[in-house]
Amino acid sequence: IGYIVYLFRWNAMIAFRNTIPSVLVLLAIFLLSTEVSALPSFSRQAGEPCTACHVQAFGPSLTPEGRNFKLNGYREIDKENAKVIPLSAMVRGSFTNTQSGQPDGAADRFGSNNNATMDEAALFYAGRVTSKVGAFVETAYDGVERKLALGHTDIRFADQARLAGKQLAYGVSANNSPTVSDLWNTTPVWGFPWASSPLAPTPAAGTLIESLGGQVGGVTAYMMWNNLLYVESGGYTSLARNVQQTVNTFDPVQNKIDGGAPYWRVALQHNHNGHYGAVGSFGMRANVNPQRMQGAGTDQYTDFGFDATYQYLTNPRHIFELNATYIRENRDMNASMALGLAEKQNSSLDTVRIRTAYTFQQTYSLDLNYGQTSGTADNIIYFSTDPISGSRSGKPNNQAFTAELSYAPFGKTVSTLASLANLRLAVQYVHYFQFNGGIRNYDGLGRNAVGNDTLYLSGWLAF
Repeated sequence: IGYIVYLFRWNAMIAFRNTIPSVLVLLAIFLLSTEVSALPSFSRQAGEPCTACHVQAFGPSLTPEGRNFKLNGYREIDKENAKVIPLSAMVRGSFTNTQSGQPDGAADRFGSNNNATMDEAALFYAGRVTSKVGAFVETAYDGVERKLALGHTDIRFADQARLAGKQLAYGVSANNSPTVSDLWNTTPVWGFPWASSPLAPTPAAGTLIESLGGQVGGVTAYMMWNNLLYVESGGYTSLARNVQQTVNTFDPVQNKIDGGAPYWRVALQHNHNGHYGAVGSFGMRANVNPQRMQGAGTDQYTDFGFDATYQYLTNPRHIFELNATYIRENRDMNASMALGLAEKQNSSLDTVRIRTAYTFQQTYSLDLNYGQTSGTADNIIYFSTDPISGSRSGKPNNQAFTAELSYAPFGKTVSTLASLANLRLAVQYVHYFQFNGGIRNYDGLGRNAVGNDTLYLSGWLAF
């Protein structure tokens, strides 16, 4: 931990000299506008242990109580802590080894292999603002890219009513990424793995709904009826260039949404004596200017997602989870064809994620995850002669299996120490069956998919 703190202090000085301080100024104004006066976490605010809301006592995997806490706008508060500032922070450090090194370095300032780094440090405003408004606002420093930026943001108005004699929870979320408002840990923003190496090669292909975080703004309205039916709908648009530059999320080659992009989410859930299950669908449709280029019309992306969740919560000593997600993306690349950025006008991309997990005493956890991406080959979009990140086949296909063991010693009580600090230690191994469309010599320069197999050791401290 001392090494992580040292790295954070050293890198933070560089970050403040090279990034726009507006993020911190805006956050400070936001915090000073609230009538509160201390420094707790969600646990401290609600007077509950972390295990009340989180499976594994740490991370995005929520219990039914955790989903209700988010649904109702992060507003639940213990009366004794009514004047507590809902601030928290976290820092994550790691060590990365890949089966084959990266000759030009894993990133700027890093060697070809066996690298230690501070992955991320972040400050959160996470909790009640007023009696009907709550917020989750993250400001994060990337230790690899040396960049401070606005992270996940979800500001909610929430209330309760009755509909057809049943309880109705409803609200409005203003956020900066599709699915960041979601209650389940199956959608792109909150899907497993909770943390992964920033210094290991990653596949090139991905759906639009997975790639917009931090570069868009949106508003969605939602409702949960009878603790059974959840419906959410709204829309997103790309933030103006100067706004993205201010919050340090600007990417000059990122697709830009033309106008607005509708988003939807629907789910059915049921909890019977500790057996919790949910099935649902989500998606969005967007017309985009490819790589922010205008004048050639737009491409159209339509993403349909389906997901299912099961949790065995009957015995708190033994918790089992099973998640599955499928996303189908259909593309009409009319503008990209005209600009020479795509070979085919009509194409598709499919992603599948299946996760199973076991947690013992909310302390020791084993997560197993299989992920697969497949789709239409395109010798312009996917073909590349770059070493390691390239593809000689022009196919988006990838297959990987991830196994992770984790240990979370704190967070199971409401003691002062447990509510002020939580720790997660994890060892993760990623094995690639296929990478960027190939198994052997996938980049045309002799690298095999298994060369990107990754051993990732991480320490994650929240306080």
